[in-house]
Amino acid sequence: MLQQTLHIYQRAYRGLSPSVWLLAGVMLINRCGTMVLPFMTLYLTQHLHFSVTNAGIVMAIYGAGAFVGTFLGGRLTDRFGFYYIQLISLMFGGMALILLQFVVNFYALCGSIFIFTLFGDAFRPANQAAIAHYSDPETRTRAFSLNRLAINLGWAVGGGLGGWLASINYSLLFWADGLTCLVASLVLWLYLPTPEVVEVKQIDASISSHSGNLELQAMTPYQDTLFVGLVACSALYFMVFMQLFSIVPLFFKEILHMSERLIGSLMALNGLIIVVVEMALVYSLEQQKRSKIKLIITGVILTSASYIALTIPTAGLFSGLQIALLFIVLGTLSEMLAMPFLQSFAVERSNPVTRGQYLALYSMGGALAQTTAPAFGSVMVTNFGFSTHWLALAGISLVAASGFWWLGRRLKYENNSSLSLRV
Repeated sequence: MLQQTLHIYQRAYRGLSPSVWLLAGVMLINRCGTMVLPFMTLYLTQHLHFSVTNAGIVMAIYGAGAFVGTFLGGRLTDRFGFYYIQLISLMFGGMALILLQFVVNFYALCGSIFIFTLFGDAFRPANQAAIAHYSDPETRTRAFSLNRLAINLGWAVGGGLGGWLASINYSLLFWADGLTCLVASLVLWLYLPTPEVVEVKQIDASISSHSGNLELQAMTPYQDTLFVGLVACSALYFMVFMQLFSIVPLFFKEILHMSERLIGSLMALNGLIIVVVEMALVYSLEQQKRSKIKLIITGVILTSASYIALTIPTAGLFSGLQIALLFIVLGTLSEMLAMPFLQSFAVERSNPVTRGQYLALYSMGGALAQTTAPAFGSVMVTNFGFSTHWLALAGISLVAASGFWWLGRRLKYENNSSLSLRV
């Protein structure tokens, strides 16, 4: 049994190109410093003494900047290529994060946050396009999983270290996050080969020679109604999931009375589970020819269950720590089942000419969720309390799962099997 498990892990990591591994290394360095976002709500309320409502507004503006930034990033990636967009985004993001700690006025902070995320989140579609470029259809989902592994390993380090730094001085979070961005940009610049620029006409000719579906070749993501539906369902799912970065830490602090260090450790646990399990899990599921859309639906339903777990009274059979652990485990399993296959589909649905725009629209769904999640959460908690908020999130997750089920039925009738998600 042990030997069989080891073989699964070995096979899960085989066949990935050196550039995919390098991109994962860049992401790991970057995410090891991811400390500002998970502690931003606590920083705003505990250090700057903003109200929960104002903290929600700042986090919403964070998401709004990310929304615009991902749109621009997709356009610029198709125009200039993923290499330079990643490099500039990391460099700007690092410098902006270091300077952000010195902005304490509410309105100035709102403007600064928007500008930072506007440029910083152009990285998302460029990075995903790079992974797609350096992988093939057989290894693409695992390439995205490796990138997520790097993100979550970095998240585990950053979350745990961030909790310790926050207990000393919140300013240290900005220094650590900013410097790791700058180091990641240096590694990218030194070691990732600059890809050759291929003329769009050449790409069009190549696609035309291998595919008879001219309609999809000419289609933009905004004309692809099925893809727009998937982005909408994904945005609902992401909005629920992203409460982990805004309202959930506040709940752990104010209701479960946890310290910043313990909150950071719980955030780190999320990343550690993904690092240990996800690559082997994705490989095993692909080998079993499991339906991708059904896996996504299962993952979204598990998110609903994770938020229902937060409504369990702490005075009963479960302690606050046990409830928090149950939430983290269910939410992490949800993430591992849903997100790698959603990213893979976004690439498979596009072609090289429109890949940046497709990935940008997909990322814009995440950015929209990042915008609405803290605003929705802060309003709900202020007016109705945490328990009602968790139940509302569980309901939204079920709506998203229903939407994915409907999209799965539509996919069965599509005659674009080479570009669509296999169900």
